[in-house]
Amino acid sequence: MTSSLPTVSPTLPEQLAHVGSLVRSARRHRGLTQTQLADQLGTSQSAVHRIEQGAQNVSLEMLTRIGAALDSPIVTLGGPQHTHLRVQGGVQLSGRLDVNTSKNGAVALLCASLLNRGTTRLRNVARIVEVDRIVDVLRSVGVRATWSTDGRDLEIVVPKDLDLDSIDVDAARRTRSIIMFFGPLLGQRDDFHLPYAGGCDLGSRTVEPHMIALRPFGLAVTATAGRYHARVTDPGRSDLSIVLTERGDTVTENALMAAAHRDGVTTIRNASPNYMVQDLCFYLELLGVRIDGIGTTTLRVHGKAEIDADVEYAVSEDPVEAMSLLTAGIVTGSEITVGRVPIEFMEIELATLSEMGLRYTLSQEYTAHNGRTRLVDITVHPSDLRAPLDKIHPMPFPGLNIDNLPFFAVIAACATGSTLVHDWVYEGRAIHLTDLTRLGADVRLLDAHRLQVTGPTRWSGAEVSCPPALRPAVVILLAMLAAKGESVLRNVDIIARGYEGLQERLVELGARIETFRD
Repeated sequence: MTSSLPTVSPTLPEQLAHVGSLVRSARRHRGLTQTQLADQLGTSQSAVHRIEQGAQNVSLEMLTRIGAALDSPIVTLGGPQHTHLRVQGGVQLSGRLDVNTSKNGAVALLCASLLNRGTTRLRNVARIVEVDRIVDVLRSVGVRATWSTDGRDLEIVVPKDLDLDSIDVDAARRTRSIIMFFGPLLGQRDDFHLPYAGGCDLGSRTVEPHMIALRPFGLAVTATAGRYHARVTDPGRSDLSIVLTERGDTVTENALMAAAHRDGVTTIRNASPNYMVQDLCFYLELLGVRIDGIGTTTLRVHGKAEIDADVEYAVSEDPVEAMSLLTAGIVTGSEITVGRVPIEFMEIELATLSEMGLRYTLSQEYTAHNGRTRLVDITVHPSDLRAPLDKIHPMPFPGLNIDNLPFFAVIAACATGSTLVHDWVYEGRAIHLTDLTRLGADVRLLDAHRLQVTGPTRWSGAEVSCPPALRPAVVILLAMLAAKGESVLRNVDIIARGYEGLQERLVELGARIETFRD
């Protein structure tokens, strides 16, 4: 289903993120450290770091100096520029990368910060486009959101009255996460508007499960002229019990935020216990909201009408990025170590990979910076893979993560035999994975939800346009790492929605990837 939303230009944070990525790539291509580049520019290493993180405005004069120092023009004047990747594949990788913090966790926490009249400090926040869009939206309604000097931590102070009439409509429409403003706002406003939710092109994704979850709290929503009109009435009961018709992550988060801000106990049944939901629960507990049943499908939330707490919370690690990095090692037949993997949210994926013949080793468990999430280091070894006997399909946690399912398409293409990949959630995503055929894979679309993947594949380089969906886009990039010869992946801006400097991080493992624009 193609979006009918108007085309909008990239926001300033998106532009800064792209510039930072280009600077980082060009610097590493020249073999310079941040300090060496800073010396050539007459500035500090910390300033170069902030530029590469997309955390600092950069003048045209500075960009020109950077381009001259790196012998690589960072910007050109004229028409729109598109970012592409050139990949020299068929190269074994080696080394270690640690998993970054969760995009989905950070987005939920940013939305939940609207509940707090105190100061929220989020530690080690992923600097990705999706996060920057939500920060733009928060700032547009009067929230003070300040990045630390190193661009890793974010301090949030919410005003007494939000200016929803001034909301950044362009930023809001470019992210589906805006729908998670309903939960925190319905406890503060009787009548408000929000722009339509956007996001990846994954087919029709109804908002009705969110409405079903929030109606018991008194929310009624009508759609008018490109926006949602929300009206809130008093539900009239101190205690509530709701059953979610869909065990969705964002649906559960919306219900949690609505429950946190009202007096009384709310019981949420068929709740998602997934990683981003647990992150949100841990944060709400710091705000003084008692939650029973964290990690289960039944949550009892003891809400508070007034929340005013100064808190710090470290976002947990991202299991989807962990799967992405592990897949890079698997499809290239490499031995690499992926550190800081949240093992509770990867166990089904690892069991499936083990069934396919993957050899891997795990470190002893240790605790994340939030003091709650269990982490391990995983080393994958070159393995002869075979197709699993059963189909590979996602399930709500603790099943195989829906966002990790696409990676099994490229892994299955490396395995001997035929694998059925069943994406029952999205009716538009499976077709994007058929682009693997451009690189030599045997991938057949059986219907809108099912793929038949037959391997092993003799990968070969090709030029492919990036699919308009985040995970399939990364899958194509990872397949290019396995494909001998040169490949080009065009229009890769969507990858920055969910990954921070992915191509540069793969380069650290020995991948040969070059960023260029035209």
